[in-house]
Formats: sequence, structure tokens, C-alpha cells
Amino acid sequence: MIARLPWIVTFVLWLAGGIVGCDDDPGPPEVVVYVSADRAVAIPILQAFTLETGIAVRPLFDTEATKTTGLANRIQREKERPRADVFWSSEPFAVEQLAAEGLLSPVNHALLESHPDHWRRPDGRWHAFAGRARVIAFDPERVPIEERPRFWSDLADPKWRDRIAMADPRFGTTRGHVGAIAAAGALGPGGMTFEEWTDAIARNRVRIMPGGNAATADAVVRGEVLLGLTDSDDVLVLLRRGVRIAAVAPRHLAEGVAAGGTMLIPNAAGMITGSQRPELASRLVAYLASAGVEEMLLHSPSGNLPVAHPEILSAEIPLEHSIVAPDPWAVSIPEVAVEMDRAVDAVMDSLAGGENP
Repeated sequence: MIARLPWIVTFVLWLAGGIVGCDDDPGPPEVVVYVSADRAVAIPILQAFTLETGIAVRPLFDTEATKTTGLANRIQREKERPRADVFWSSEPFAVEQLAAEGLLSPVNHALLESHPDHWRRPDGRWHAFAGRARVIAFDPERVPIEERPRFWSDLADPKWRDRIAMADPRFGTTRGHVGAIAAAGALGPGGMTFEEWTDAIARNRVRIMPGGNAATADAVVRGEVLLGLTDSDDVLVLLRRGVRIAAVAPRHLAEGVAAGGTMLIPNAAGMITGSQRPELASRLVAYLASAGVEEMLLHSPSGNLPVAHPEILSAEIPLEHSIVAPDPWAVSIPEVAVEMDRAVDAVMDSLAGGENP
């Protein structure tokens, strides 16, 4: 188990330039990683890796709006001359697409032998860990308890017309979420199809927030909408600031259907094909997928829930980590990755056609 460093201490070390590699560092051993997780969450973990292994890390981050999609596109562009060794993504679906294209290579490491099958690719091209819940944010003083959505299909109700916001579905976790709904084929207690759901949210004129999930939660706080489709970590950030906001984790399937709750979207890490430092890259992937990192992420500003090592949750979770995903929805990461782009196109087409119904 990795000892958790106080976040303020590791941030000071970051400022001192003594842990994570930078341009003035003397050289090997060093590993380059593309990271779509938030900087404030990722940097202390990469620093802890360096402290434990002596391997310096050179991270490159992307913007909040494009997140994993932008970095995945970069890996595709650089496939003839890779510039990074590891891809740490805050969602697994674009990672699976890269793996299917052969742009990630199998990682075989002793520390990964016990990693659960459901949270790894059979050939070891990625390993998943530490998830965030897909939630619907709302202002608790503006949305009464009896009106709060219990199912994701409830967003089709006409009473929410012009009152819903979501991140651009072409990027990040929203992209994977719509792909999962498409792959499932049915939604809610009535068995609503994906096409029926997209048509309904188009009629309700859902507002697209180009700034991502954080901007979606902010739109709820500003009173621009009543409901915001976002991730649990974006709500937690606001709660810790004392902002008036709350969230529900609606079910995707009917009550009583096992593994039909809200969606839990894990991180995923893999070694980029063509890495010049495969041993160092494998060590970093194994570290990221460890129980210690899942525990660090649980207690980080993101509040990620452990998926590969659920025994971590047997300990009492602090109040600030109270956004949980009971009975998480069981989805196939490869199936979602296959459906994702088609689903995004369908959602964008429906929203464009539903602007003036």
C-alpha cells in the first residue's frame, strides 16, 4: 500500500521542481506520460511514484473541454514517432479505441497479476482503476425531492424543457456515457430505446456546455438550468467550496435489475506502442492500477471510488466523499468504445434537429 502524502506537501515539492521531471532534469531514468486526469489530482500521484521508484515523470496535460479525446488524437498523430510512453486517461473508452488500433502495447508486470479481469483488457493493453459516477447536479432549493430524476430516462419528461445542460458529447466522459446508453439498447423501467431518448432530450432542447462537465455544474450553480449532466468529482469540488449544489445518481435500468444503477467511469492506463522505455512505462502502469493509487484517488479532490480494489471502501468514507454509485451499471468497455462515435453523431444530429421543434 502506498503511503498517502499530504496534498499540500506534494504541491510544495512540485513547485520546488524536485520530484516530477522538467526540462532541466539531468536525464534517465525518466518516463513521459500523457494525462487527461486533472492536474491537481495527477501531480501528487506522479510525485509519489517518483519518490517510491526513483523514476522521474514528465507529464503533459490537456484542456478541460477536450480531455481524453485531444490526447488520444495526439497519440494517433504521433504513431510513427511516439513522444510519450504512457497514456493515463480519466475514462477508458478512448483508451480501448487506441488499444484496438494497436496504438497501446500489452503490459505484463508482476504487480498486475491480481488485477480483476473486468477492469483490464484481456491482452493487457490497458488496466482500469478508480471511477467517478455519472450524476445529475441540481440546486436543492430549486428542485423538490419528489421531482428529482430517479432514472436517466426521466430526462425525457417535457417538464425539463430548456432546463437541462450537458457537456459536449464529442469529448470526455459524456462521450462514453452516450455510447453506453446506445450499447445498452434500453433505458429505464419502460425500456426506452437510445433513439427515443435522444429524440426526447432534443425536444427538451438540452443546452450544450463547451467548457465540459465543470462548466455544466457551474451552469446549475448560476441558475441557468435546473439539471446538469456531469461527473461526481465536479460536484464535489463545488461542495467543498461551500457552494449550494447537490447531485443524484439515477439508475439506467429498472428497479430490481442487478447492476443497473448509475454509470461508474474509471480511469485507465496503458503503454503507448513504440515506447523507448517499456520497462519504465510498465512500472508506471502497474503503479497507477494499484490499490494504493485507488486509495489516494479516493481521498483526492476528485473523490474517485475504487473499482479494482473495492475492499478499500470497507473503511469509513469521509463525509466529503458521500457521492457514491450504488449498484453500478455493468457496461462492457469494448462494446461502448465500438458504439461511442456512432452514438455521439446521433446525439449531435438529434440536438441540431431539435433546436426548433
